[in-house]
Amino acid sequence: MTIHLSIVLFLPLAAGLIGAFVPRGVARWVVLAGTVAVLAYVVAMFFDFDSGGGLQWVTDDGWISELGIRYTLGVDGLNLFMIALTAIAWPACTLVAAFSEQDRPRLFFFNLALAETAVLGAFMAQDLALFIVFFDLMLVPFYFLIGGWGSGERVRATTKFVIYTLSGSLLMMAAAIALGVLATPDGGEISFALSDLAQRTIPEESQHWIVLLFALAFFVKAPLFPLHGWVPETYRSTSIPVLALLSGVLSKVGVYGFLRIVLPITPDGAGYWQELFIIVAVFSILYGSILAFSQDNVRMVLAYSSIAQLGFIVLGIFAFEEKGAQGALLQMLNHGLVTVPLFLIIGVIAARARGSESLSELGGMAFRAPVLAALFLVISLATLAMPGSGNFVGEILILFGAFEDQLVYGLVASVGVVLAAVYMIRLFQGTMHGRVGPAVESREIDRVNLAAVAPLVAVIVALGVYPHFVLDRTERDIGATAAQVHPAVAVVK
Repeated sequence: MTIHLSIVLFLPLAAGLIGAFVPRGVARWVVLAGTVAVLAYVVAMFFDFDSGGGLQWVTDDGWISELGIRYTLGVDGLNLFMIALTAIAWPACTLVAAFSEQDRPRLFFFNLALAETAVLGAFMAQDLALFIVFFDLMLVPFYFLIGGWGSGERVRATTKFVIYTLSGSLLMMAAAIALGVLATPDGGEISFALSDLAQRTIPEESQHWIVLLFALAFFVKAPLFPLHGWVPETYRSTSIPVLALLSGVLSKVGVYGFLRIVLPITPDGAGYWQELFIIVAVFSILYGSILAFSQDNVRMVLAYSSIAQLGFIVLGIFAFEEKGAQGALLQMLNHGLVTVPLFLIIGVIAARARGSESLSELGGMAFRAPVLAALFLVISLATLAMPGSGNFVGEILILFGAFEDQLVYGLVASVGVVLAAVYMIRLFQGTMHGRVGPAVESREIDRVNLAAVAPLVAVIVALGVYPHFVLDRTERDIGATAAQVHPAVAVVK
């Protein structure tokens, strides 16, 4: 089968545009069909993907030739599973949203479709300017999805989300322009193609501040401490299907940018800031884990848990070891696969507790909902990195990578593994067991949410059984990225 990446990329947007002009009741099904078609296309990729083949299914066309900007897409071991995560998460969340009442459904599902195209574009882009276009485009649909269909203080939440994200994006744009200009050889033509930038020489001093600007944008998107100020209001105000995508998929674009752009193109700058970024990562692990343990609102438990997990991923990347980087990529996939169904289950729990999301008012749901409890248990065990889960393999690889050269930081980060067990067990027991909460009406998970959650749980279990499905397909490209940064780190040290 011939894979045309532009078809995969623009299928959701095309479905959203069609949905905008069909009857209100049909729009949701058109967009859902578009997300399912993307998933089918991505599944076909796995049968045709060559683990040692480098960048594949490349689309390379001129776009703004005067500025050296090209429309270049490609897939390799670095982004294959990020594309797959996007493709499997979007149908699940779209399905749940399709069976929920939405004001202005055509506009809602158009924005949901546009968001998928933007995320896929950021993962597929092989031109720095094109990456920034999609990186910034993601802000538009999520701005409307949060502000238009959120709840509570959604205006305040949207304002904070936009200010933080847009500020980071503007800093990254400045860094990208400087990178393209400074990398242009005397008498040569400017280019933003990632392959060209990786081969060109950028002054070491310039790399230092360019990497810092990129990091600020990526840390906001992830998010990591201390650039997580938009998280509390946004997580409280966003509808569950949108929040599942925001936390499970959108957050990966930032940390992916380190692997795709920062390490291979600016290795000297990455080495210069290595220790600072590891400190940020370790602090995020501890900060997120401690706050997750202390929260009463179930959404906020997952919000701060995500900050901790993204800290683990950044630790793996900046350990500058192949094991750590491979564990980081695996953990990016694992975190998305557990976060999306966790938020969907939170939505199910709240619906059975008259909208309450407070642990103090929940409890006792497992008695009449054994299937819900079983699904929740599997996801919870994976989240706390129980041996036999893909998360366990990812965290072990990250810690091994950190122990190679950053032993102290690795040992401190290990505390986060223990804390994760505490807050996830507390979350599971507080909702499923104990005395039945005063507002709880315990009943089994409905068919729609079961259809959305069960496939994700099946993938979680499958990766726990056979993590090499990911590791074998990412090893070559992760190894190449780690090899590029090692000489620069040696010089810095």
